[in-house]
Amino acid sequence: MSAARRALVSVSDKTGLETFVRGLTELGFEILSTGGTRKFLEQAGIPVIDVTTYTGFPEIMDGRVKTLHPKVHGAILGRPTLPSDAEAIAAHGIIPFQIVVVNLYPFQQTVAKPDVTFDEAVENIDIGGPSMVRSAAKNHAHVAIVTRPSQYAEVLDRLKAGTLDEHHRRSLAAAAFEMTAVYDRAISNYMAKIVAGEAAPAFGARLDLLFRLQQELRYGENPHQKAAFYVEDSPAPGTLATAKQLNGKELSYNNLLDLDSAKAIVAEYALPAACVIKHNNPCGCAVAESLADAFHKAYEGDPVSAFGSIIGLNRVVDVATAERMCEPGRFIEAIIAPGYDEEAYRILTTKPKWKSNVRLMQVEFSTADRGAPDFRRVSGGLLVQDRDDLPQVDAGWRVVTSRSPSVQEMADLRFAWAVCRHVKSNAIVFAKDGMLLGAGAGQMSRLDSSMIAAYKAGERSKGGVVASDAFFPFRDGIDAAAKAGIVAAIQPGGSKNDDEVIAACNEHGIAMIFTGQRHFRH
Repeated sequence: MSAARRALVSVSDKTGLETFVRGLTELGFEILSTGGTRKFLEQAGIPVIDVTTYTGFPEIMDGRVKTLHPKVHGAILGRPTLPSDAEAIAAHGIIPFQIVVVNLYPFQQTVAKPDVTFDEAVENIDIGGPSMVRSAAKNHAHVAIVTRPSQYAEVLDRLKAGTLDEHHRRSLAAAAFEMTAVYDRAISNYMAKIVAGEAAPAFGARLDLLFRLQQELRYGENPHQKAAFYVEDSPAPGTLATAKQLNGKELSYNNLLDLDSAKAIVAEYALPAACVIKHNNPCGCAVAESLADAFHKAYEGDPVSAFGSIIGLNRVVDVATAERMCEPGRFIEAIIAPGYDEEAYRILTTKPKWKSNVRLMQVEFSTADRGAPDFRRVSGGLLVQDRDDLPQVDAGWRVVTSRSPSVQEMADLRFAWAVCRHVKSNAIVFAKDGMLLGAGAGQMSRLDSSMIAAYKAGERSKGGVVASDAFFPFRDGIDAAAKAGIVAAIQPGGSKNDDEVIAACNEHGIAMIFTGQRHFRH
């Protein structure tokens, strides 16, 4: 066999492979390959040497054993510049590889299928692939390990320019070790779950989180803090990780937090909905028959606080809504929506003073990620819980007062309850006619939150409703709501003073519902 440069190619994901390997052959590489990859390249008309021809040993055990051979790993691990390795290479007829192109059996995709069997999962555990990847990555001083189709173009360009140097081979090796680490952790997690069965802890005995860097951010919550945005390898549709930025300045740490909250709130509603977020709390929210009316009501909920806000919309932005957002005196930092009409996009990016700065985000609205684990860092550890974003169910709600809510009051109670779980605790929400009138957020006393909500709502609260994320511990919160003109209330119930609170409602003629479910948001 000739002493030409050689590349070993064995992949499951064949995206972009033909173009890449054809480029290698044009640069004078001989290609060695196995099984399905060899057939794929032959069908593309690319000359290929079967690995079994090189090793003199056939594939056995239905292809389980094909590259686990000294002449393969010797060709990957050999250091031709080291005399003892050079002697072994010559003695055993080993011809070194300069490039190894390998990606792995699709284990993660296989076990993600709802009907996957254990045997099917086991057969998708790659053995030879990770061995070759690790061997090549270890010997990156002499071998370039290519593990991702996204690397193909740059590797070809560097080969043509003669710049595939050790520094770049080291970066390819780092990516390779990252791939095998993710792969092995996926197998470990799957096997641990299978072994534990129903006795498994809710979130597993061990938690290993793997995220990839999406973008570095200018800074964190404050300029002296460094920050970055990491995302899952395969984020679910409808998540912020899948959102596309169509216009505007670079996103900040705080922008991302607020955009996620804005999207979550408007996703609660079937009607056209809009919300206005400031400092991760809604200062405005509304539903209406049209998106433009919903935005107008949401913005007017607290127009002072709305200056410099983040807007969430659950419909494609139309011209009428865009015109409303561009009215004089309004300043919007970012908008997140399922899309933008062509003319609406033109208006938002040309008409207002903030046209070039406003961040326009487009994201699919999906329920695929609902109920997923939520993580919060504490010193020395991590808190994990199910995210409180599953659809609201009123099957267990009960009227506990002598008066039942009217049809309109009931609609407003449902609206207020959906908003309330997105407000920082202690949370009190005043609402009327599908519109947030005032919110008391993050106060140490529920009475303080009630007073803030009443202040924000002003005279508009007369005939409105109140929602509380947790039970009213005393009647003072109800008394404050009654003073503001509130006529109906919704809360979880469960306080030892429930009877006192119910009595206060009956005194004031307030209809009240117990939901039996708390929505703290710390």
